[in-house]
Amino acid sequence: PAVSRLFWRTIYKPATVALLHQTENQSSPEGLRPLVSTEAPPIIFATPTKLSSDFPVYDYAGKNKVPELQKFFQKSDGVPIHLKRGLPDQMLYRTTMALTLGGTIYCLIALYMASQPRNK
Repeated sequence: PAVSRLFWRTIYKPATVALLHQTENQSSPEGLRPLVSTEAPPIIFATPTKLSSDFPVYDYAGKNKVPELQKFFQKSDGVPIHLKRGLPDQMLYRTTMALTLGGTIYCLIALYMASQPRNK
């Protein structure tokens, strides 16, 4: 009994524990009383405190460039999409390909060296 009371005290709030002890000590003819109120709680956010028109409007983004970029990238001029912007895209593409090929060759050399037995 002492362990179960300690368990209930650690899990439930003191008010709930008091209700549990009350129902243990005094049995009511109606049965157990509900622990939670059956009345609906008051509405907290029924009306907004500030209207949305009260807040200042900031334009951080500037001009919308999406329609212009869509026209630019959807042009059919035979250039792949990842090279449409010219020299910067070409440099990024070539650097990526060089690093990929260099890494592949390095991995193959490392695998070859790991597969050879050591000479003593």
